[in-house]
Amino acid sequence: MMPLLVVLAFLLFAGLIVIGLYNGLVRARARVRESASTVDTELQRRHELVPNLVNTVKGYMTHERELLAKLVALREQAERLRPGAISAEQVKVEGELEQALSGLRARFEAYPELKASANFQALQGELANTADRVQGALRFYNGNVRELNVKCESFPSTLLAGMCGFRSEPYFELADPGARANPVVQF
Repeated sequence: MMPLLVVLAFLLFAGLIVIGLYNGLVRARARVRESASTVDTELQRRHELVPNLVNTVKGYMTHERELLAKLVALREQAERLRPGAISAEQVKVEGELEQALSGLRARFEAYPELKASANFQALQGELANTADRVQGALRFYNGNVRELNVKCESFPSTLLAGMCGFRSEPYFELADPGARANPVVQF
């Protein structure tokens, strides 16, 4: 009778550990999905600002047509990739879009009448605010990805993760090291 109780107690204890590990994996995956949704919302906000910015500066920046066209094309490509799970292609396009926006912001210095425009100043402020919000959402997402990835890769939860279909998620980071550098602008 006593060995049977010991075995049952051990099985109950092991079952509670498995349940705890499984619930931890579920919570981590839910946080990654939630934070991916937050990133999606902030990227959509940035994508909606780009056409307004382009339309505002078009009249002033007659020599920057190529950059404006590239910005619009990247925005459209990023918007097509945005809904759903975060992919490597989306990370790449968002990095290129951020680099193009940085290049555009650097070129504003050559247009004093544009910088004086109230519409432009409001849009530039909103774009800067949105860039901060995007960065915050990306930090939140990457922190949750790190937590899930650690759970998926550390023992003993890695055993349960593999059996139950949990997998590591990709970080949202710039793939091109050149995108981290400040743009060089020459007139």
